[in-house]
Amino acid sequence: MVWEGLGGSSPRLAQPSQAQTPQGGWRGSSQAASGLGSSQPVRQVSFRAANEATRAGHAPPCARRLTGLPGSFLTTEAMRAAGLLLAWVLLRPVGAQQCHPSSSAGVLRFTDTHAEIRVPALHRVPSSLDPLYGLVRHYLDLIQQNPLPTELLRAALNDPSSVRASQVVQYELGYVICAAVALLFTVAVPVAGLCFCYCRSRRRCGGRLRAHRRSLACRRRCLLVCLSITSIIILTSAICALVTNQRVKEQMEPGLGAVPAMLRTLRQHIANIPQGVQMVVDQFEVPRQQIISDLGGLSRSVGLSIHTQLKAMTYAALADLQDRAGDLQTSLHHLQIINKTVRVLTAARAELEPALQERRQRVVTLLDDPRCTSCASVLGRAQSLQLGADYSKVPSVEKVLKTLSGLPRSDFAEMIRQGNGTFNSIPELAVERMAQVIQELRDEMAQVSEKVQTIADGFPLPDYTRRVNKALLKAEDNSQPFLREVERFEWYRWVAGTVLCSIILLIVACNVAGMALGTYGLSKREDPSDYECRGEAGAKFLMIGVGLGFLFSWLLILMVFTTFLVGGNVQTLVCRNWVNQEIYKFIDTPGNLPPSMNLTQQLNLRRDSNLTAAYRECKSGAGLWEVLQLEKSYDLDEHLKAPKYTANFQKRLGDFTAQLGDVRLLRSEGRNDLQTFARSGVDEVDYSRFQEEMKIPVVQTSLPALARSLDGLQKMQRNGTVAGRLAAEAKALWQMHNSTVQIQEALVAKLGESIRFLSRLAPHLQERVKTTLDTITSVETRLPVQAQQILRQEIGCFTRKELRYFAQYLHWVGQTLREDVASCQPLATALDNGRVILCDRIADPWNAFWFSLGCCTFFLIPNIIFAIRLTKHFRPIRNRLISTGSEETCPFHIPRVTALKL
Repeated sequence: MVWEGLGGSSPRLAQPSQAQTPQGGWRGSSQAASGLGSSQPVRQVSFRAANEATRAGHAPPCARRLTGLPGSFLTTEAMRAAGLLLAWVLLRPVGAQQCHPSSSAGVLRFTDTHAEIRVPALHRVPSSLDPLYGLVRHYLDLIQQNPLPTELLRAALNDPSSVRASQVVQYELGYVICAAVALLFTVAVPVAGLCFCYCRSRRRCGGRLRAHRRSLACRRRCLLVCLSITSIIILTSAICALVTNQRVKEQMEPGLGAVPAMLRTLRQHIANIPQGVQMVVDQFEVPRQQIISDLGGLSRSVGLSIHTQLKAMTYAALADLQDRAGDLQTSLHHLQIINKTVRVLTAARAELEPALQERRQRVVTLLDDPRCTSCASVLGRAQSLQLGADYSKVPSVEKVLKTLSGLPRSDFAEMIRQGNGTFNSIPELAVERMAQVIQELRDEMAQVSEKVQTIADGFPLPDYTRRVNKALLKAEDNSQPFLREVERFEWYRWVAGTVLCSIILLIVACNVAGMALGTYGLSKREDPSDYECRGEAGAKFLMIGVGLGFLFSWLLILMVFTTFLVGGNVQTLVCRNWVNQEIYKFIDTPGNLPPSMNLTQQLNLRRDSNLTAAYRECKSGAGLWEVLQLEKSYDLDEHLKAPKYTANFQKRLGDFTAQLGDVRLLRSEGRNDLQTFARSGVDEVDYSRFQEEMKIPVVQTSLPALARSLDGLQKMQRNGTVAGRLAAEAKALWQMHNSTVQIQEALVAKLGESIRFLSRLAPHLQERVKTTLDTITSVETRLPVQAQQILRQEIGCFTRKELRYFAQYLHWVGQTLREDVASCQPLATALDNGRVILCDRIADPWNAFWFSLGCCTFFLIPNIIFAIRLTKHFRPIRNRLISTGSEETCPFHIPRVTALKL
């Protein structure tokens, strides 16, 4: 803070101008302080950076700019808190700070490098027919409860002539029983149909009722309900059979076509592995470019980090130094004001004393004049008109001024500006000092690229996948004729199934039409013995349905058994054992397969592996090279170890050192100036004596008040001479007050301001100067140490960040090769797809078809029985018995003699 001078009536704070340096710090400006005979400028330095640090919460209170009244300083408690905070800034461990969030490695985005040829995974699609599929599987589990016949299959594959029929019958016992039932049905139903035709031709069945009884209506209703229920069951089953028949056709063609396509896809996948591996290796360009980009900003980032973390401490010390320099300059300024003001006041008092005595004598004489009316009341005040304060008695500050003469000898503003500039140049200095190591690290990245290329150069798959390709090609060629035949037979099955389902629907339609017409005819017939064409038509429709049932029952049961025998064995022998992997275990057991079918050798699997183990490894995401017989010549994990690529990179960064914190904040001449200021005796002056003297007015009696009193007496006088003299004395008093006393009072006010400033500064002066000098020394000592700690910390954070880029890339390489590019998972996916196609998409609807068609077929038997029995009720009754108990003929009972009409 700087006073503008002594010339104004009230003090004003001089606001120093501020300008930001290119380094982001601050610079000083000078402010002239004018006073009585003083032309020496007083320089003031401002700290924008210190204010920024204070707002950021890093700078201690001593770094804050003091605002408010002139001479306002920190209290003892505030000084203690400032010292504690500054000590915390200086002594806190810089190296213990965590890495800045910007130092955290981001997630690298690699180009999608997938296998060019994929084997899409197929899954079971949920369907509304799933409950029906589950019911059929439970039924088949009851029919065939035997496990996989390993002995029988081994004999059939190795020596087919040794297989005995009894072994097959024993294993297929459930199917044999079903075959017997189907055979019985095939023979019994047509024979029953022939017998019915014979009896019908003899008019022995399917004709008319012979007599009317009370229970006919109840029996007719029961038959209608039973036939309706069987018709609904047959209709539902027929619809399910039609739907599943169509589902089999829809799944069969794409399913059969997917088998050779899948084998071909597997071959192409294996053939394209080398190109995929090279594409994965080429993606090292992503982390390389990122690391090179980070290296470009490393040096400036390190310098800015050092500058950012140490600027609070440095700017706090510079702000403290600025305050002490300001205290020195401002104290010297105020001491000069005090010295000059005291001399002026002493001289002015000497000049005022005779004039005041003369004026008092004249006023007292005038007021004692008998002609002066009512003047006695003012006479006492006039007699007490004399000088007050005597500033010749206050302590002299000339000794202090002599000690401070010639200060400051050093230019504090320039000194602080240079220290600030040196500190702010740390980022540029870091760029210069780290240029060589940055270039070495860039060259190292080129060598790392060559090391990464060895991953692709050493990949051995093309030499070990020939057997797999041959096996897949052979399977693809052999499957083509077989699949074409299966597709042809499936067409015939679909046509036959559709025709038979249509016949069943026709039977149901005959039942519905017969029941509808027959019931309508009964409602229109008044006499049971009367002929009614609609009832007769209903009976004929029912008989057509019966005839169709007898006629096509053997075809239906033949279709059911044929599809049941194929689909059931596929489910129980293949699908069930495929799901629980019993088939894989059978294949892996030595001796079960003939030498020509040894899949372990054909697929070139590891010697210590088998199909089950290979399937599980592939399913879990193993690489193709891990399941093939490579004689352990390639270890991907060894190629993906990070130290193999990062050792030199890490070592170069770890060995780098640089001195970046050598900053000189205070030169020796500046230190001597502050020490001289502290020993000058400013704090030894008795400022209380000044304050006591300033409480005494310049003149004991107020001249303006006395002048106003004389003016009042002048108006009361009858004597014109006295009145004129009173007016003249009042005017003289006013002139004395305005020309002399008022000026001295203004000087006393200015003196009071300087005294208040120095009295507040003096008690803490030596403590503040000592604290400032200790702070400057500590900061100059700690800056290089903490700058080195921050350098190591930032380089450590940068190293960990870049190593994470390496780790991300190597992890991505291993994951991409194992799970996609060179994965053997497509082999496991192909096996799972085969199971989904055969079991979930073909076998399930196939088995549901014969199950639904079989349900229709077996319910045709009660349908035929109920239709034949119901037919008689729709035709006229041959002989009618009229009785008093007949509710049909005699709704109103009248007792009379009954007669039997023949």
